[in-house]
Amino acid sequence: MTTEVEAGSKKVRKALGLSLLNTVVGRLGTFLTGIVLARLLAPEDFGMYAVALVALTAMLSLNELGVSIAIVRWPGDLRRIVPTVTTISVFFSALLYVACCVTAPVFSAALGAPEATGVVRLLCVTVIIDGITAAAVQFANREFRQGSRLVVDTINLVLTTAVTVGMAVTGHGAWSLAVGQLTGNVLSGVMLCYLVRMWPRFGFDRSLAKELLVFGLPLAGGSLLVFAMLNVHYVVTGRMLGAIALGFFLQAFNLSSWPVNMFSMVVRRVSLPAFAALQGDREAREAAFARFSSLLAVFTLPVCVLLGLLALPLVSSLYSSKWSASAAALQWLAVLAAVRVACELAYDYLVALGRSRTTMWLQGGWLAALAITLPIGASLDGIQGVAIAHAAVALFVALPAFGIAVARTGIHLASLLRPLIRPALGSLAMVAVLFLLRVFLPSAPAPGLLVLGGILSAVVYVPFIWPLRHDIRHLG
Repeated sequence: MTTEVEAGSKKVRKALGLSLLNTVVGRLGTFLTGIVLARLLAPEDFGMYAVALVALTAMLSLNELGVSIAIVRWPGDLRRIVPTVTTISVFFSALLYVACCVTAPVFSAALGAPEATGVVRLLCVTVIIDGITAAAVQFANREFRQGSRLVVDTINLVLTTAVTVGMAVTGHGAWSLAVGQLTGNVLSGVMLCYLVRMWPRFGFDRSLAKELLVFGLPLAGGSLLVFAMLNVHYVVTGRMLGAIALGFFLQAFNLSSWPVNMFSMVVRRVSLPAFAALQGDREAREAAFARFSSLLAVFTLPVCVLLGLLALPLVSSLYSSKWSASAAALQWLAVLAAVRVACELAYDYLVALGRSRTTMWLQGGWLAALAITLPIGASLDGIQGVAIAHAAVALFVALPAFGIAVARTGIHLASLLRPLIRPALGSLAMVAVLFLLRVFLPSAPAPGLLVLGGILSAVVYVPFIWPLRHDIRHLG
């Protein structure tokens, strides 16, 4: 038994390392591409793309009705369910795309950018690709095939970047973003199926379909609520403030999502199967949750502090002064980013335990609070007001609700909070240093302020988390 546990831990550590490498490569490439595109394209172009991205994200949240996730936690022979999963996924994705084509003009006009209709229709072809490859993606996650994901995602990044930048240089505006992403998704989907040796196989078993839908529909509902929660700000901003403000907000939200994309995504690729493997052992899953929480906090909290307190010099240095309006939203969205990382880990934990209905209710409450507060924030203070409302709801509504849900599974919250003490104290020290820096050097050049702030932050933060280095190294 001990040998099996050690083998499983080794597998998780290896997958986590490959997932980290994949995320670092992907996000660095996306980051550099974003800088180039921000200097080639106008805020209006990003506003049009944001409309198309909202439509695509909405469909992806509903796509395949959540049934593919069953592959990760299915205890028996996968060959029984894969054909049924694929059939449901492809059929429903095709229906969604037809609905998209019909409603695209109305949807684009409702978000204040009727000229985005064509971009919406093109980008949303991705939903069909997602349906075709859904089984292969979840099989790669189940088997911890992060090496294959690394190869596929790197190919996607290279091709997407080449096509997008090439079209942007030749003046294709928002179309360059849509064509680049779609091209990369097509090739990466084919490559993933080839590497994991799981090509689409169709079939339909009515009894299995019923079982899969009972499990998947609450997840699909929860995913739709997650989509709404993370995209309702685009709807509010576009409709109330216009396409230009939407472009500024999109850049701010993209920057604030760095901690989520860099750290949460790394852990999420292995946390769900890891929790699923331990679902029958309360103490083991409590220990795993604590280790994952500690790892995420060590890296997430300081990055969120830097994003929040150095928002203006960061935006000005990366994207030029024409994007400086984004900084007003970014400083508050950094708070949202920290909460999102914590809640995504809790979400995966609850899903692994089969609490899909619980996650749906949690996301529903989060969305309801946003639906009330975001329009108020927009009317009072533009995109900064939207960001403040987002941060407040995340901190005072969503975080406590997810904490209570996790505690009800038998996990003691005290055991989860202890590993967070050092990262939290180190982050508070960073806040004090950066606040003093802003007070005493208000007119310093943006690049110099970034460098100095980063160095001083590291000096005060590292001593707090240094004793945790061995625990982080032996995660898993």
